[in-house]
Amino acid sequence: MNLFKRVLKWSAVLTVILIFTAYPLFASGAEPNKVVKVVAAENFYGDIVKQVGGKLVNVTSILSNPNVDPHEYESSVNDAKAIAAASLVIENGGGYDDWMDKLLAASPNNKRILLKGFDIATSKLPDNEHIWYNVNNVQLIAKTVTNQLTKLDPADAGIFASNFQTFVKGLDQIRQRITVLKGKCQGTPVGLTETIFLYQTGPLGLKVLTPFEFQKAIAEGNDPPADTIVKAEQQIKSKAVKALIYNEQTVSKITTKLQNDAKAAGIPIVPVTETMPANKSYQSWMLDQLGALEKALER
Repeated sequence: MNLFKRVLKWSAVLTVILIFTAYPLFASGAEPNKVVKVVAAENFYGDIVKQVGGKLVNVTSILSNPNVDPHEYESSVNDAKAIAAASLVIENGGGYDDWMDKLLAASPNNKRILLKGFDIATSKLPDNEHIWYNVNNVQLIAKTVTNQLTKLDPADAGIFASNFQTFVKGLDQIRQRITVLKGKCQGTPVGLTETIFLYQTGPLGLKVLTPFEFQKAIAEGNDPPADTIVKAEQQIKSKAVKALIYNEQTVSKITTKLQNDAKAAGIPIVPVTETMPANKSYQSWMLDQLGALEKALER
């Protein structure tokens, strides 16, 4: 047998060996770790899913630009395609992102899991859908995400459970920061341009002077009652508030004037956002804003 035939013979033998060696893997149904496709209406929910799911999830977050007003967002064809392919979808609900419900209705899927943060949350304020600003709500939402990912991928339940515990430790840092800040600033009067930060002014013990009807109208994209505008402006000009907490994503001529009045009066302005800035986690986002508030109130 010449060299060429010997090579062919041993090549055939090796091929057979490799096939039978690999056969048990195919026969047992072994496969790489499953990657769950997820769509989050807002990027802070997307971040929660990523922290719990790690490399086992592929997350598309629709609202991710902190310079865009979430209330004015218009969905796209790409959003619809992502939702059609998703096994898990998470939105806020409570009237905050109704455009998501239209996208879901356009792509019906009985097997797709839908989570709504507003429905999961247990700490809710009147006429205030911004429940993700409450740490306890976020922990409940993360726990629900963990449970649903486990249903979709039971083989990796241990990974999801471990990641959830790590996530909670990050939330505890926010709780500790709130406790420390409350000890320093409880009872301090502040102004708000809208309702989003009420979920933290309460735990912080801050005294919000801005009329609620003013905040509510701005949050809903409406003009506040005239008397509330006058009152909010007087509070700034008389320096009755020690800081103005300003939602950078819900801006109008009225809020801009309030901001300018605060600058003129030497009142510190603390910017907050509805969606998470780039290159942040939920925890670092909240901690950075609390840090900015602490500096403002120490002035």
